[in-house]
Amino acid sequence: MTTHDSTPVAGSASADDRRAVTGKRRIAFAVYVAGADELPGLRILLRSLALSDPALCEDVVVLHPGLPDADFDAARRLHPRLVPRTAAGRHEVFGLDGYDTVVALAPAMVVLGPLDALLKLRTGVAAVPRPGPDGAPDPHGAPDPHDGLLVIQRQDLDRPVPPAAAPDIPESLLVPLDARYDFRALRLRDDLAVPEGVVVLNFAGTPSSGTGPAHAARDRFDLDDEAFRAAYLALPGPKHPDLLLHLALPFPFPDVRRVPIDLVRQIAEIHRGRGRHDEAVALLGEAVVGRPDLPRCHETLGVCLMALSRYEEAETHLLLATASPDFAPRAFGQLARLAWLLGRTEDARGYALAGLEADPTDANCRAWYTRTTASVIPDRPSAGAPPGEQLAHVALFADGEENAGDKVLPEAVRSCFTADTGPDRWHQQHAHLLVDEAGLERLNARRAVIVGGGGLFLPDTAPNGNSGWQWNIPDDVLARITAPLAVFAVGYNVFDGQRYRRERFAASLRALVERSAFFGLRNHGSVARVRELLPASLREKVRYQPCPTTVARHLDPRLAEPAAREDTVLINCAYDRAGLRFGHDYGHFLAEMAAAIRAVSASAEVRYAAHMPADERFVDDLRREHGLVLPVEPLYLRSNDEIRDLYRRTRLVIGMRGHAGMIPFGCGTPVISLVSHPKLAYFLADIDRPDWGVSVHERALGARLAERARAVLADHAAAVADVHDRQRALWAVTRDNLARLRELTGLPDPFGDPGTGPVVPAPRSAADEDRTAPSVRTAPPTL
Repeated sequence: MTTHDSTPVAGSASADDRRAVTGKRRIAFAVYVAGADELPGLRILLRSLALSDPALCEDVVVLHPGLPDADFDAARRLHPRLVPRTAAGRHEVFGLDGYDTVVALAPAMVVLGPLDALLKLRTGVAAVPRPGPDGAPDPHGAPDPHDGLLVIQRQDLDRPVPPAAAPDIPESLLVPLDARYDFRALRLRDDLAVPEGVVVLNFAGTPSSGTGPAHAARDRFDLDDEAFRAAYLALPGPKHPDLLLHLALPFPFPDVRRVPIDLVRQIAEIHRGRGRHDEAVALLGEAVVGRPDLPRCHETLGVCLMALSRYEEAETHLLLATASPDFAPRAFGQLARLAWLLGRTEDARGYALAGLEADPTDANCRAWYTRTTASVIPDRPSAGAPPGEQLAHVALFADGEENAGDKVLPEAVRSCFTADTGPDRWHQQHAHLLVDEAGLERLNARRAVIVGGGGLFLPDTAPNGNSGWQWNIPDDVLARITAPLAVFAVGYNVFDGQRYRRERFAASLRALVERSAFFGLRNHGSVARVRELLPASLREKVRYQPCPTTVARHLDPRLAEPAAREDTVLINCAYDRAGLRFGHDYGHFLAEMAAAIRAVSASAEVRYAAHMPADERFVDDLRREHGLVLPVEPLYLRSNDEIRDLYRRTRLVIGMRGHAGMIPFGCGTPVISLVSHPKLAYFLADIDRPDWGVSVHERALGARLAERARAVLADHAAAVADVHDRQRALWAVTRDNLARLRELTGLPDPFGDPGTGPVVPAPRSAADEDRTAPSVRTAPPTL
């Protein structure tokens, strides 16, 4: 049976695995099977795990003494992440390579409830104390290492594998568990009922007679494959996508139209979330034939077709979805985005307005209406340079209440090339807009095309079938760009554990590198990842170019060290793709952050810097769970100058977003990174300061963060000097790259004497100052 790209088992390369960079915990269940006679028990255990905790799916490592691999085929049909390993005995659960937390189960167990509480444990070896003669846990007894449940934190063990005969767990490491997590069925003699709340029922040493209710509870999971699949698919509530795909595919019917339509849509949504839009389209396209009465399916199908750049078909299905009042606002929002991608701004505005008429509170339609209304107002005649003297800039241009970092970044990129960063000198091309023939003509009319910065090498923010990354440009159009092309400070932004198809991206990437006069990525981690996808002949073209936000003091004289800083510490957290960021550790993260904030508050006022409205979830959760209230700085409502000024005047920034670290660093402010994405660790490695980062999964996160923050605040002058020193190295790389780029493209040098920074531009008129462009900078002093 095909698992359809399930989350990888150890050693698999089907997902981006960067745990060594992010510190993300790897969790596994482990079961020792002593012989083939215990395999039926293993299968019952697997069924009970899926049916009792349907949203959970971690690796299941099956240790065995050397059974034939084919003996596990039946178990593989029940679970997508089964990992058989030869082992000398159950004691090897203490030394499983590649895992941080191991939950040891036994074939004699069945799972009757959710296990999430066990996966949140972070210390020692947790277990129910060994049972006494009557089967009840002995409060003074040690855990049973042979057939009892164990939750092992491997970093706490003095040695990787205890002796086989009798594993010796130091008493100091023992964490007692409630008996419901390893309840002995032996205690239910005389046909006693299974107590309510039992999570794991253990039949070790239990006779078959006199324990009827307990065996009845176990027999519920003694199902054939089809009955098990049907039982899982019929469960209400959320299901883990790996398990759902594994048990639903292939469908039990040869004709997809006989499958329940809601199940088809769920499978399509999983494919969509993993970038397999073609598979989602194949499923839904067949299922909705002649069915205009399925608006939710038409909406999903339209979005997937849009991701494949099949825009005309997408528009048809999204229009069908608007027939339902329940789905009309969402569908109209997608239609507005589709029309905007194709340059049909007035159509986009019309779709957004229709969505607001269906639901005046729809935030997505409101955002599209605002954006497109501004776009259709005719611009005043430009007194700027003619196209041949302008540069084209391809980037993500944020507006409204979008990511504050994406607002600052484009201006920082432009500052590396011209003193005037406004529309007089620059032609703006949003990366998500389809580059058609007219767009190609506009690009080629410019002096050069600069692509960057930002995490453009990301598959899922606005997927398209033309390139497989954020710039929506077909290969044949890319090949016909005649203006010099430079990729400048772009990032490879794939999350730890994120899965996507690289084929289209790799082909487009190769064409882009071949075509580029300069190809610079913003950290060495991105350089290494992109080089992996290129043929050897192109790898050396990929260079390191730091993000321009990290050298902002060298680009803008207004960012000189302030005379005085406010006695504040700013914190930022990110919540996009929270599952990939936190895994099972969000509750731990929140508690540790609360402890750190209380400690740091004794030295400075702690405030919260929200780059997006969604970032404010941290403040809400902190207040609700820990009774802490933080004042919020909504950076998404601030101008670029206000954002930089806020970061420049604080004493320390503790940030999870990449630009919540890079922007303040570029302004000369000390930073500590909350590492939940590889790019933060990559940046700290580039400046040779890995100790400036703390993983969100770090067990002692609160203590480490507070210690580091207090050290920065106690000797702030030295911390600022260290930032300036690190920044000089990045500026040297940037200056060298810009010199190389000028040689390749013939662009002028905007900086003049390297010691004095940018040349002073000519003053602009009042009318020019009233335009939407950022302000022109003047020459900074020597830094």
